[in-house]
Amino acid sequence: MNQAVSPLSLNATPNDHSSIQAPALALDLVYRWEEAFPDKRFMTQPVANGSVLTYTWLEMMAEVRRMATYLISLELPAGSHIALLSKNCAQWIMADLAIWVAGHVSVPLYPTLNADTVAYILAHSEAKLLVVGKLDDWDAMKAGIPEGLPGIALDLAPEDALSRYPAWQNIVAANQPMAGKVARDPKAPATIVYTSGSTGKPKGVMLSFEAMALASKGVTEALAIHDGDRMLSYLPLSHVFERFVVEMGALRAGFELYFADTLDTFVADLNRAKPTLFMAVPRIWTKFQSGIFARIPPKKLALFMRIPLLNRFIKRKVLRSLGLEHVRYAGSGSAPLGADILSWYRQLGLELLEGYGMSENFAYSHMSQPGRSRLGYVGEPLPGVQCRIAEDGEVQVNSVTNMLGYFKDAEKTADAFTDDGYLKTGDRGEIDALGRLKITGRTKEIFKTSKGKYVAPAPIENRLINHPQIEMVCVAGANQPQPHALLMLSEDAQTRRDDPAFRVELEASLQALVKEVNAQLDPHEHLSFVVVVREPWSIENEFLTPTLKLKRNVVERAYGDYVDAWYGARQKVLFI
Repeated sequence: MNQAVSPLSLNATPNDHSSIQAPALALDLVYRWEEAFPDKRFMTQPVANGSVLTYTWLEMMAEVRRMATYLISLELPAGSHIALLSKNCAQWIMADLAIWVAGHVSVPLYPTLNADTVAYILAHSEAKLLVVGKLDDWDAMKAGIPEGLPGIALDLAPEDALSRYPAWQNIVAANQPMAGKVARDPKAPATIVYTSGSTGKPKGVMLSFEAMALASKGVTEALAIHDGDRMLSYLPLSHVFERFVVEMGALRAGFELYFADTLDTFVADLNRAKPTLFMAVPRIWTKFQSGIFARIPPKKLALFMRIPLLNRFIKRKVLRSLGLEHVRYAGSGSAPLGADILSWYRQLGLELLEGYGMSENFAYSHMSQPGRSRLGYVGEPLPGVQCRIAEDGEVQVNSVTNMLGYFKDAEKTADAFTDDGYLKTGDRGEIDALGRLKITGRTKEIFKTSKGKYVAPAPIENRLINHPQIEMVCVAGANQPQPHALLMLSEDAQTRRDDPAFRVELEASLQALVKEVNAQLDPHEHLSFVVVVREPWSIENEFLTPTLKLKRNVVERAYGDYVDAWYGARQKVLFI
């Protein structure tokens, strides 16, 4: 039977969202802030030598209006697609707004793509203009940009891009601000977000102005986000997770937005922002914890936290060292976070909430609610969301923010939805009595062993990832007697893996882990062995997507030639 959960505070039936009041769109919001609070600081951007630029709402909109004048002067067809290739910066937000004011559609690209993927997205999206900004690896990308495609270079763009395209600051200086308040059709596409491509070519997800507005309204109200909050923007704005909560949340609530400069300055950037809201992916939460454990051994820290008079001081000191002492709510998304790590942060007093969503619904689906979260669960449906579990165990979601469809792909669009309008997520899950969702794997990731038994890798991976020295896991074993697991070590453990004493300790620890995990699994799921890989899995070697998701097919193909020998070795832990 289908298991359905009604949305919080709504009585709407599936596909009937009439009970949800249409919110102000992004441009309506910025016009409001521009008029009502022109001198309120909105964005802080690090520049050279540790200095920063700040923008009030009025200053930001002055540049947006001038850039919109220039874009209109290009006489592009109405609704043209304008690509945006840059790391997060203040002018990323400005460019996005200027594209909308000028009557066009923004197409953000991940700032870590290779040239082939850049070329594919620019061609597939039919981009008429490219905005280039802050990038670490422009040289590896620029070969994918077609000759003759016009562009604009943001102020923090690489020198080569600044010499190739008209500069933002020169365009702003040469144009008058566009007057008035352009209104956009709520149902019209605002942006095309390309999926990370973990299962093939990226797909262009078309999202409407209304969907983006509804998402920002839902999350700001759910967490009581207000204009006194602060956030640091550093996860890619090209990803729906950051764009939904950070960009659209800031436009909705009017809170201050800070940007990170480089990896080396991240701690300084974090301390400058003093965020009250902080979003991260599991890899970052793991690195934060490893950094603390490098200074204070876990057992010693746990002991200090059990001492009543010392407990509060230690917690404050740890959070202060991370730059998170002012955080009201912290979020984790994109991939599962180990239960032990989640519990550890909550013991520190950090309200670490998990969320769940897809590009296809602008990441607006589920979120842990303060005081109602449950370990291992990604939260409850957000307002305007219905969720159910289909007969085959698939999670299906009907959200007010569901996409308009995939650009130029009616067939895949039709395949993405059920007949009654629910988005087929491709994830398997369970729903508890309070409506909280647990993701138990991907429907297409389940594999069959040579014994004819089916194995879902995700639940096994989630148990293994709790080990403090493991950063990523891939469980495989199709057509083999039993599954096995590939393990990528944490950065600290990777640097010590060739130390003989550490190797002995690690091997014993992993053998104990396999025994512990197997005791929790059905016999056909028992791991035959684990393999500790040497080569890091990264975006650069294409083992990970730009959103740090594992490309399972790439990982399995890379080690495929060794699998039979591993099974023949009959060892519980192998190092390669």
